[in-house]
Amino acid sequence: MAFAGRRDVPEPPDFGILKRLARDQLIYLLEQLPGKKDLFIEADLMSPLDRIANVSILKQHEVDKLYKVESRPALSTSDQFCFLVRPRIKTMRYIADIVNADKMSGRSRKYKIIFSPQKFYACEMVLEEEGVFGDVTCDEWSFYLLPLDEDIISMELPEFFRDYFLEGDHRWINSVARALQLLNSLYGPFGKAYGIGRCAKMSYELWRDLEEESEGDSQGRKPEIGNVFLMDRDTDYVTALCSQMVYEGLVDDTFRIKCGSVDFGPDVTSSDRSIKVLLNAEDKVFSQIRNEHFSSVFGFLSQKSRNLQAQYDRRRGMDIKQMKNFVSQELKGLKQEHRLLSLHIGACESIMKKKTKQDFQEMIKAEHSLLEGFDIRESTSFIEEHIDRQVSPIESLRLMCLLSITENGLIPKDYRSLKTQYLQSYGPEHLLTFHNLKRIGLLTEQSAGETLTAVESKVSKLVTDRAAGKITDAFNSLARRSNFRAISKKLGLIPRVDGEYDLKMPRDMAYVFSGAYIPLSCKIIEQVLERRSWLGLEEIVRLLNGNEFSVSDTTVEDNPAWESQRVILAVFLGGCTFSEIAALRFLGKERGCKFIFLTTAITNSARMMEAMIEAKA
Repeated sequence: MAFAGRRDVPEPPDFGILKRLARDQLIYLLEQLPGKKDLFIEADLMSPLDRIANVSILKQHEVDKLYKVESRPALSTSDQFCFLVRPRIKTMRYIADIVNADKMSGRSRKYKIIFSPQKFYACEMVLEEEGVFGDVTCDEWSFYLLPLDEDIISMELPEFFRDYFLEGDHRWINSVARALQLLNSLYGPFGKAYGIGRCAKMSYELWRDLEEESEGDSQGRKPEIGNVFLMDRDTDYVTALCSQMVYEGLVDDTFRIKCGSVDFGPDVTSSDRSIKVLLNAEDKVFSQIRNEHFSSVFGFLSQKSRNLQAQYDRRRGMDIKQMKNFVSQELKGLKQEHRLLSLHIGACESIMKKKTKQDFQEMIKAEHSLLEGFDIRESTSFIEEHIDRQVSPIESLRLMCLLSITENGLIPKDYRSLKTQYLQSYGPEHLLTFHNLKRIGLLTEQSAGETLTAVESKVSKLVTDRAAGKITDAFNSLARRSNFRAISKKLGLIPRVDGEYDLKMPRDMAYVFSGAYIPLSCKIIEQVLERRSWLGLEEIVRLLNGNEFSVSDTTVEDNPAWESQRVILAVFLGGCTFSEIAALRFLGKERGCKFIFLTTAITNSARMMEAMIEAKA
């Protein structure tokens, strides 16, 4: 990168405006239904809504009672119902049932449906089929972007991963393009756009079409974000399947961070109640440990508690005036820090207990063997034992997928054996899950086509790149392959370390996985930004099945002195893990640049597996 070695990392733009825009639009939509109204909210919109407009704001705009969609309302006396929902057919039927029940009983009300982030034609069709389309008014709440932190923006669309990568449903691409258009209009214009993946390419092209239609006024303005990089989740499944080792990732794996906050149960709070904690840069303790490898966290927390105690002890030698100043200026901050410190220490202890129970060290050892390509038989035996002991259906699936992807598919004998053992241990209803995993390319069986890799590599040396690409496409059509080993070797994803890897003073992004593996997604971003193009990465692109692009906006002045040239928007389509976020934050500090993360949702291995599971409880 042009700015290698720089240490002065630029400040991120202020994303508070995104919240204000979303809040103002929602208030405007609610006021279009004047008077008292009952508001029905879809379950997965409740947490995002809470970050935008809390109950008191809703009450100020004449929202009387709040209901959760899927719970039948109590006998409501309200003359107006407002539904804040995702565009789902199931929800449309729920609304139609309420409207039709009112019609049957002769009750007259006004109904308004607010779709977030957009409405789909299929929803209107269902309302029409149910005979209620004329009774309701429909609107869109263009709530595409929720800032979770100063450098993380989420679209809160966890279903994007399954809808696009498994079902081949393109409906959310429009939402991604509109989100990019909004960011470009507020913080752009983006001078350079890079990307890899089919979804990334489609989203980029649709966004450019929207820009041309709107003829935005961002030209000539000094941008706050200079570069954008779009990446499909299926470019790198391996990173998402690995056990997370940074503190924020482990908190997510153990307690599930939802919409930027986490519920710490009684085992963490050392009381009989749960506490909801917002995890962001404003938490003075969390902000210092979030990106650290877990092995460094306990040491930091114990040092922090000693420092805190020393600050408390200062009171002893104070006179009245100093004590007054201490109480009015410092005490409140110290108490808050003390509360957060005890919560994070409790969280660490809880994580340690759970991980000890799960033979965590053994599992990490097996994972590292799979990533490095050593002791594959031993790792396979570990996975079999994991399945037979019925440790966890999700964890067993994750390990099988990691084995499959790193080995370019399982040999038929292993595939059949592991599948049979899994179905016997966890139930035959998981048959459909295996079908889904095969379709998406996460758990595949090697076929005759796989043995052509050697032939293919010889052929590619004899013919031009373009012809080689065509031959590769033909081979790829035989089976979706990950090519992980070849990519790993070419990009040096497995660091060669003499002696112990120092996790306290990391020297590369591999620290997020204990020094065993540099996240592929982050390495690609690093390499492309360094070259400012895909030149020299043709072989990697071919192994990743193509669809790469690199486009410069000629209308944007490319001024290297601008801070914006060192601010990069990394867009993950299908989800992003906290490990990737930590790795790119590390890279940013090393290179003197700032990464802003836009993701369809925060993900981890468990969420990915759950999206594939068909078994109904």
